[in-house]
Amino acid sequence: MRVGFLGLGAMGAPMARNLHRAGMLEGVWNRSADKAQTLASELAVEASADPATLAARCDALVLCVSADADVLEVVGQLLPVVRPGTLVIDCSTVSAATARSAAASLGAGGASFLDCPVSGGVEGAQKGTLAIMCGGHEADFERARPVLEAMGRTVRRFGGHGAGQATKATNQIMCAGIIRAVAEAMAFARAQQLPLDQVVETLGQGAGASWYFVNRAPFMIREHFPAGFRVRLHEKDLRICRDMAAASGVVLPVVEDVLREYAELIRRGYGDEDISAMYRLKHELFAATPKT
Repeated sequence: MRVGFLGLGAMGAPMARNLHRAGMLEGVWNRSADKAQTLASELAVEASADPATLAARCDALVLCVSADADVLEVVGQLLPVVRPGTLVIDCSTVSAATARSAAASLGAGGASFLDCPVSGGVEGAQKGTLAIMCGGHEADFERARPVLEAMGRTVRRFGGHGAGQATKATNQIMCAGIIRAVAEAMAFARAQQLPLDQVVETLGQGAGASWYFVNRAPFMIREHFPAGFRVRLHEKDLRICRDMAAASGVVLPVVEDVLREYAELIRRGYGDEDISAMYRLKHELFAATPKT
């Protein structure tokens, strides 16, 4: 299967490399052409000038872009040229409604769409160990399985179009609560003057352990937050979760609290740091408390 990859950010570029290792990558495209040219030179594949040019050479296309408008823009560029039977696999994190809209537009021309958002961080993208949550027709999912399994370790279909994005929204709510709890816990541990590396090593084997604790508490210890999952991107995802919950007449307290804290981080200029930068706010709680 000849696969084109569109969107070469922190997640997309390593995912494309894994498709290349599997012998599937035909070419790449990115809105910033220099990124596409650099990766294409590294992998000896074509860098296309636009999505339509890449689509003409491929049996399947994988998208990994930032937001709903980006997905719909790329799909709009594909519609005039995409061939019947082409698989369009969207690994972006967008709303379930956007996934259904993209599926309907592509389906009218005979192409197939799957919403397949991913989780596992940059580390998972690099190692090919992502969890991939899929929505769409079962036959399309089975056809896409070799592509998905080149990028992820756990690949599951959850239902029709939009089900993958609904599952990812569930994940993003969990991530919000966990990163907030980890940040508070590490700020507490520092205030107690504990040996923080030992705290992570030991509690990482305990009942409160999580991927975020093991992989992001070290960022908090060093107060250095290199972008793995940027604050502003998770903030975008949580606004999607808020809207989906609001459609059921529900307000989710964890989502609302974390959105307020992300807004403060973005206001201070930390929107492009990893979400473990939440620690900045939690550490301040103890720094502002008078010592007795």
